[in-house]
Amino acid sequence: MNDLRLAPRHLEFMREAIALARANAAAGGRPFGAVLVRDGQVVARAVNRILETHDPTAHAELLAIRVAAQALGTTRLDGCTIYASGHPCPMCLAAMHLCGVAAAYYAYSNEDGEPFGLSTAAVYAQMALPPERQRLPLTRLLPDGEAGLYAEWASRG
Repeated sequence: MNDLRLAPRHLEFMREAIALARANAAAGGRPFGAVLVRDGQVVARAVNRILETHDPTAHAELLAIRVAAQALGTTRLDGCTIYASGHPCPMCLAAMHLCGVAAAYYAYSNEDGEPFGLSTAAVYAQMALPPERQRLPLTRLLPDGEAGLYAEWASRG
């Protein structure tokens, strides 16, 4: 936490993410907000919209990533930092890895959210298991005669 005291902009961006979360909760949404920053400038702000959209993937972090990618005109967010009011779920964390986000900070932990049903610790635990031991079956099913999709895609590049 000492590095955060030395970098007041980190705290400024985190306070903004928390303020977004509070406003979203006051408006009937879930208490999650995210701010995505590049080179010290806010590129995107978002709140959790799963209740209003009925989209279980409409997490604040994912929506911020989508807005930032559109604003920057790229699928890569290398060098960007996300400030999230809550501990990012595995889906959001995976998206951050996939698009190249350089760092992520969160305010409220899974432990903080647990008493309120806002923890994703159980999902993290499932994802840490080998695929064959997870509750969700994941089975390869490649039909006979089907081959070459990736090679076809690469040849069009």
